[in-house]
Amino acid sequence: MTACCSDVFQYETNKLTRIQSVNYGTIKWIFHMIVFSYVSFALVSDKRYQRKEPVVSSVNAKVKGVAAVTEEIVENGTKKVVHSVFDTADYTFPLQGNSFFVMTNYLKTEGQVQGLCPEYPSRNTLCSSDRNCKEGWMNPLSKGIQTGRCIQNEGKQKTCEVSGWCPTQATEQAPRPALLNSAENFTVLIKNNIDFPGHNYTTRNILPDLNITCTFHKTENPQCPIFRIGDIFQEIGENFSEVAIQGGIMGIEIYWDCNLDSWFHRCRPQYSFRRLDDKTTNESLVPGYNFRHAKYYKENNVEKRTLTKVFGIRFDILVFGTGGKLDFIQLIVYIGSTISYFGMATVFIDFLINTYSNKYCRSHIYPYFKCCECCAVNEYYYRKKCESIVEPKSTLKYVSFVDESHIRRVDQQLLGRSLQDVNGEKIPRPSMDFTDLSRLSLSLQNPPPVPGQPEQIQLLSEEVTPRSSNTPDWCQCGNCLPSQLPESRRCLEELCCRRKRGACITTSELFRKLILSRHVLQFLLLYQEPLLALDADATSSRLRHCAYRCYTTWRFGSQDLADFAILPSCCRWRIRREFPKSEGQYSGFKSPY
Repeated sequence: MTACCSDVFQYETNKLTRIQSVNYGTIKWIFHMIVFSYVSFALVSDKRYQRKEPVVSSVNAKVKGVAAVTEEIVENGTKKVVHSVFDTADYTFPLQGNSFFVMTNYLKTEGQVQGLCPEYPSRNTLCSSDRNCKEGWMNPLSKGIQTGRCIQNEGKQKTCEVSGWCPTQATEQAPRPALLNSAENFTVLIKNNIDFPGHNYTTRNILPDLNITCTFHKTENPQCPIFRIGDIFQEIGENFSEVAIQGGIMGIEIYWDCNLDSWFHRCRPQYSFRRLDDKTTNESLVPGYNFRHAKYYKENNVEKRTLTKVFGIRFDILVFGTGGKLDFIQLIVYIGSTISYFGMATVFIDFLINTYSNKYCRSHIYPYFKCCECCAVNEYYYRKKCESIVEPKSTLKYVSFVDESHIRRVDQQLLGRSLQDVNGEKIPRPSMDFTDLSRLSLSLQNPPPVPGQPEQIQLLSEEVTPRSSNTPDWCQCGNCLPSQLPESRRCLEELCCRRKRGACITTSELFRKLILSRHVLQFLLLYQEPLLALDADATSSRLRHCAYRCYTTWRFGSQDLADFAILPSCCRWRIRREFPKSEGQYSGFKSPY
């Protein structure tokens, strides 16, 4: 229970690397200023600190205007001109939803009664005999039900006889120009009531001080809810006289962008217009907007009707918008969501460091482009920022030769080849940390200098040990011995301390003091375990393995490399002679993972 609680009450954080660089510091602040400017601009202009609510509205429209109509009619075979006056009741029709309709043109068929009559001539109704007409057949485009007879129509054409309202309405084009062409002078009053339930706010588009004689104008009177139909078409660049012939569908958009904060309250509508039907539709695809309606009456106790095909303009009123009010939760959410934008500077700078520190830049760009040499510092930044970790596999090995300044990494199966002959990948030697040298015994410290005698650094012996008959072919120092491991693992220990012929590292005075000094090794063991007490055999084993560790730490520097380091045969056997195993065979290298 205690362990469980201790895991709960913990806090983890990331370790950061701070780079002192004028270039990268400037890039960081440029990014931060851009992000801060954008976040601040969006906060104020888009009112991101507000809680938004969609508008709930109702619309009512009233059309006013009178039109004088002049039309030609045929009465008893004679054409005559009829003048009439249309008012609101004549040219408006009730529609469902937020829409209203204004008639601009029509085709009228008067005196229709139920009976038998020929169809109006068309491609689908022409016939030559009764065989072309089918009794009881109904076509959705027909004006009635066929009786099966083919009779003479007006003129020389024959059509199928139908039972329905006679005479049938002629399939004619709409009159040109439109009969109610003066409808562009009609006006419409739009009443729009809106509500924001979440903010408990209600208003409408008709202002208290409205002048009822006003007419909407985009710049001079943008808040007037009275619209002249011709002005609506001018706003969108349409010709009313052309649209009035076939009809069309127009959209009146009312947009509410309400700021309900008390210190900057504003809630006024914005009007815009657009045509909603496809004005480019081919004539054969029934363009415009039209429908039919009938007026029924009785004459001499016979029911009759007047059928009218009406062309006109349907106006759809589209209301949308939002109302916003200050909300601290919304403000906190917005600030929290934009904090991540400041990380763009880190992503961009990391991209630059990773890009200009790779091997390709080091080998192909920096040597040939002198202007890019300043980017080579990114390699240093990369080493300080990133720690490369190699997957600990059974094939992973590290080798260090005394006559090379780098370390070789071997990550492959040896397949019977000596480790000495495998090239491997060259990697930089880690920097030596000298802070731990203070823990060593005072015997490692140099004796006081002799007056009058210059100080010299002890070098490797220049004498090369002569090769004996037991010296393997892969040995370059003359002190290596054949491995005692089984045949399958023997190639792992076939490694010399040198890449080329020369003196053995075991002849170094430092090797003797650091690796073979019993006093130093005992000091290191006791430093780790002050109460260590072992018998003679156990002490020799501990000292031998401590010497192994001292060598790998000395030659490889990093503990991660030392765990997979392979000791040269000459060094391994020199340590074994100094701290031998009483009985049995040496186990050799074992992977720590």
